[in-house]
Amino acid sequence: MLEAIYWNVSPEIFSIGPLTVRWYGLAFAIGFIVGYDIVAKMFKHEGAPERWLGILLAYVVIATIVGARLGHVFFYQWDWYSQHPEDILKIWEGGLASHGGTIAIFIALFIFSWCVTKKPLSWTLDKLVVPVALVAALIRFGNLMNSEIYGGPTQLPWGFIFARNGETVAAHPTQIYEALCYLILFFILMWMYWKRNCEERPYLISGVFFIGIFLPRFLIEFVKNVQVESEYEMIAHYGLNMGQVLSIPFVLLGIWMVIWSLTHPRQHWKFPNEYAPEPNTKNKK
Repeated sequence: MLEAIYWNVSPEIFSIGPLTVRWYGLAFAIGFIVGYDIVAKMFKHEGAPERWLGILLAYVVIATIVGARLGHVFFYQWDWYSQHPEDILKIWEGGLASHGGTIAIFIALFIFSWCVTKKPLSWTLDKLVVPVALVAALIRFGNLMNSEIYGGPTQLPWGFIFARNGETVAAHPTQIYEALCYLILFFILMWMYWKRNCEERPYLISGVFFIGIFLPRFLIEFVKNVQVESEYEMIAHYGLNMGQVLSIPFVLLGIWMVIWSLTHPRQHWKFPNEYAPEPNTKNKK
């Protein structure tokens, strides 16, 4: 019977001179490329202007990187970075928080909707969250290849011994737990959009996304190691770590979105030209 999985995979795929290609970076890049293609098909399906895609990509990439970095800085290690602000820019040393990235993307999409599409936030959000679920799964795969963000000791047969970190006891591969949850969510959201026309119900897809991302995250955190030492004090006082505390508002937001969506009429946004090269701010329902 399998007792544990010995894990000692290199986080690097290959190096050419000073250039090093890592699994984490590759997973991130694949996620954005595939995500762009998925949203492009959605835009084409609804006849939305093609030129919006490039603008949206720029908004999302910048918001993801800046937001995830600042989320780690402010939510997890503000005591350190407040004394060493020059280290905030050292993103290559690690330290990204998904909650911060989510908040930043929200802000970016609000600006994008206000300035570019002239449509409600839901129109863009309900499309973007579909590939984001896939990106989240790929990022957790990158975490696995980096031997990071894993759980506490376990005697379960699928426990991983993260030898690269000097571990000798099997631990919960929480990266895999989360990746599987997010991958299942991705297929559910794709089914909702392409088979059930749920894009006609504003915020329904987004609501399911927030519940499907942050509820599993909240539960899996119970068997995950803390990210920074300061979280031990939080757990001692409240019984929850930072990742769980930050997940609660998003779960509640998701529930509200689903309820709001199901209690409001469907919407049918139309464009005069299929996959129009230029935006048209006057929408027809």
